[in-house]
Amino acid sequence: MQTRTLGPQGPTVSALGLGCMGMSEFYGPHDDTESIGTLHHALDRGVTLFDTADVYGPYTNEELLGRALRGRRAAAFIATKFGFVPSDDKQAPAAVNAHPARVRAACEGSLKRLSVSHIDLYYLHRVDPGVPIEDTVGAMAELVRAGKVRYLGLSEAAPQTLERAHRVHPITAMQSEYSLWTRDPEDGVLAACQRLGVGFVPFSPLGRGFLTGALKSPDDFAADDYRRANPRFQGENFARNLALVDKVKELAAEQGCTPAQLALAWVLAQGPHIVPIPGTRRARNLDENLGALAVTLSARDLAALDAVFPVSAVAGARYGEEMLRLVRG
Repeated sequence: MQTRTLGPQGPTVSALGLGCMGMSEFYGPHDDTESIGTLHHALDRGVTLFDTADVYGPYTNEELLGRALRGRRAAAFIATKFGFVPSDDKQAPAAVNAHPARVRAACEGSLKRLSVSHIDLYYLHRVDPGVPIEDTVGAMAELVRAGKVRYLGLSEAAPQTLERAHRVHPITAMQSEYSLWTRDPEDGVLAACQRLGVGFVPFSPLGRGFLTGALKSPDDFAADDYRRANPRFQGENFARNLALVDKVKELAAEQGCTPAQLALAWVLAQGPHIVPIPGTRRARNLDENLGALAVTLSARDLAALDAVFPVSAVAGARYGEEMLRLVRG
């Protein structure tokens, strides 16, 4: 397994991690037995970075990961997140609570569900607009001093917020959506990470499955699949984005790899401090994703991808309005 370091002074992890969210919700039916089998297969293949959050499930995804890692904790680098307040009403606007007291309580809950003595990387899932980032990170830093957390991270934060947080305690990783069809971090976030020595962890590097080339119609989604309500997967947006993916498929054929492998190779090529965390429930998809590590893209290849999939070419916002308000806080 190839490895990468999250920042010059950060931990070394597998060059590709595994996002666990879809094992518990958002993408249609799931099977815990299959998911645990995939997690074990990931460990066998040398994957070390596993990403979850308390809100996934809610709460059940951390428990699932904890069960899968029982007896193999030493082989895993566990990243989890706090901040979102789960609601019984799936239609309710997302709420964030990052007050210092909430930080401590959330960490204790995650430790219990994961069945671990410490969390390797603890992220603030979204910045709370009602709480100074210094207060939240100050409370997170107390967890480091107490030995409950090893490293700190932020998710979907603005460059200036990252800089303020980093002055309180070193931030090891910034997590944001980043892929061929979501280039937002190129607007200052990637530069801030490089300047501060912060690792960058892209989630949804396969465009929530769209960049695999396997999706043909919105009808492919289960009734409870989150993507049915996502602007990029609806109506004319779906058709326009499908045309972009067709071009990626052509370039992948020239490279002798799959579209998913080409899309991941593009993300990996954006910097040595970048560690994508594609999510999957299935071992065969995991193996396909890991195949991206064998794909080497030249400057010409990267230019060709940028030509067929330029910045802002994608149709539709990446979130609905409520979630977009919580991005780049």
